[in-house]
Amino acid sequence: IPGVHSKLIETHRSVLIALLDGVLPPDAIISSASGINQFARRYGFRDRPQRIRFRMLDPAHALLPELDFADVTLDADSFARLRPTVTRVFITENEVNFLALPKVEDGMAIFGAGYGFDALAQASWLSGCRIHYWGDIDTHGFAILDQLRSRFDHVESLLMDRRTLMTHESLWGTEPHPVLHDLSRLNEAERTLFDELRYNRLRQGVRLEQEHVGFAWMTNALAKA
Repeated sequence: IPGVHSKLIETHRSVLIALLDGVLPPDAIISSASGINQFARRYGFRDRPQRIRFRMLDPAHALLPELDFADVTLDADSFARLRPTVTRVFITENEVNFLALPKVEDGMAIFGAGYGFDALAQASWLSGCRIHYWGDIDTHGFAILDQLRSRFDHVESLLMDRRTLMTHESLWGTEPHPVLHDLSRLNEAERTLFDELRYNRLRQGVRLEQEHVGFAWMTNALAKA
């Protein structure tokens, strides 16, 4: 339409939600899809595909010949149709960590990139894998872990323990806006550390970003896992 920007919908989704909800019949709206990130699904539009980035950490499971540790990105539907024979999956939020993870027998690494695991939830084969989540040691890191467990309740945390935190005290940063609400899916040790962080029992706004964990410390943890 002349004079209308091609990104009109993308830049005005919150206004359009109010308008469309007011004029469309209920059976034209998928009410379970809420928020601007689910705008397309809510009104039946076709959306750009969600993408999942991953690496095989064992050459024996390489998807492409002679590309043992290839950095691969697939749309969520294609990823869900994979049937890899890996038994261990490591999800990490930091790109450097994702790229630096070393060889792990029967292992795969997935770049998590923050909150939101709907795309991964489509991959039912992940339920048969041992899943390790490695996030920042701060309140948001534990909140993301809690959210991931709403999709896969058998997820284990990795390098998100008090010993790792205290060993790297010289590398602590500050979390400006901590999560304060309860997280129901943490185990006892995780909940204890989460409480120490959200109630500032160690120091105001303690954060240990995952990329600050020493490489040797990480490889030792992988060996034990």
